[in-house]
Amino acid sequence: MNALTKVKLINELNEREVELGVAEKVSWHAEYKDSAWIFLGGLPYELTEGDIICVFSQYGEIVNINLVRDKKTGKSKGFCFLCYEDQRSTILAVDNFNGIKIRGRTIRVDHVANYRPPKDSRNLDDVTRKLREKGCGVKTPPPSSSESSEDETPVKKHKKELGPGSDSGLPTVPEVSEVSPAEYLACEMRKLRPRDER
Repeated sequence: MNALTKVKLINELNEREVELGVAEKVSWHAEYKDSAWIFLGGLPYELTEGDIICVFSQYGEIVNINLVRDKKTGKSKGFCFLCYEDQRSTILAVDNFNGIKIRGRTIRVDHVANYRPPKDSRNLDDVTRKLREKGCGVKTPPPSSSESSEDETPVKKHKKELGPGSDSGLPTVPEVSEVSPAEYLACEMRKLRPRDER
């Protein structure tokens, strides 16, 4: 399946869940509740690990990154795997970064169910080796008892906005706000419209 088609399908699925008021427990994201890894595809080749961390740390603490590179030249292949400290950050990243443009390229962001570390691990330090063996961020705290009424509970989401004078196309994230499902859907719909229609 074409990567841009996958981006569109993920965005449509998110919109449909908001329209129906689907609870977090039965959301399609719940299938990935045991993995804090996400896949990033379509990245500009000139981005480094530091650039990617700067952008994606807006939604949580990043504890591991694997920017896939060509073994001979060392140049990026345009995709990577990233692990958050808290699995809930993956939901925010997938919902908010999937389909954005970075340096003119539309990126794809999706969950990874079973991340497998690279086989070439001869030159790794002990900490990285242990992280790759045990994984990271797979424990999600249980929901608190105050979240029992999920029908009318507002959804916490970050809103994407371009900062003043920003021509880089990278999103900036203002403070977290509580929005109703209807407001969230309206925000998501605005994101799908071309920039010149906004």
